[in-house]
Amino acid sequence: MKALIVFSGGQDSTTCLGWAKNRFDSVETLTFDYGQRHDIEIIQAKKIASIFGVKNQIFNINIFKELQNSALLDKTSDINAPHKNKPNLPASYVPNRNAMFFTIAHAYAQKIGASKIITGINQTDYSGYPDCREEFIKPLELALNIGSESKINFIYPLIHLTKAETFKLAKNEGILDIVINESHTCYNGDHQSFHSWGYGCGKCQACKLREHGWNKYKQSNSN
Repeated sequence: MKALIVFSGGQDSTTCLGWAKNRFDSVETLTFDYGQRHDIEIIQAKKIASIFGVKNQIFNINIFKELQNSALLDKTSDINAPHKNKPNLPASYVPNRNAMFFTIAHAYAQKIGASKIITGINQTDYSGYPDCREEFIKPLELALNIGSESKINFIYPLIHLTKAETFKLAKNEGILDIVINESHTCYNGDHQSFHSWGYGCGKCQACKLREHGWNKYKQSNSN
């Protein structure tokens, strides 16, 4: 079977890549360049794909920069503030981003003959994005398959895992060193400051989640 990974080069998608490499005959990765302020993740995604020996396809999407509806697209905005239009969501939320990513991934999977699309979405330890939940992706999978007469399955191995459990999974899959040393999660794009949990500013929500998960993981493994 062939699997396509929606691949940002972050902790979650890197863990998914390692997980998939241990289970599928053929794996490819798909990365999106959408004007994100942490565009270093695109460089890391290509590097990590090379380490794993898999193809990395990069798609450029300019529409989100035109919409300018997220602090993730504007380096002058406070990434830790509430979203300007949806105050119950973080400023880093990009409206309909995952819907577009997964739709394009589904089309690309049809092209390359992949029967599985693997994503690192998570609804346990996450930033509160509503498009990272099962109730979002299951209907989307159904609609995309109906609309294309396909039978492509979305797989999301991390959906119910905490960040600590995601670190543990990476360890079990034999890729923890790659996750720590190569993956990029920081919304501010800091890939210079190195910590025990990896690179990042240590101040944005993505870094805080990662650091907290790492501390929990280390604590559980020391008991």
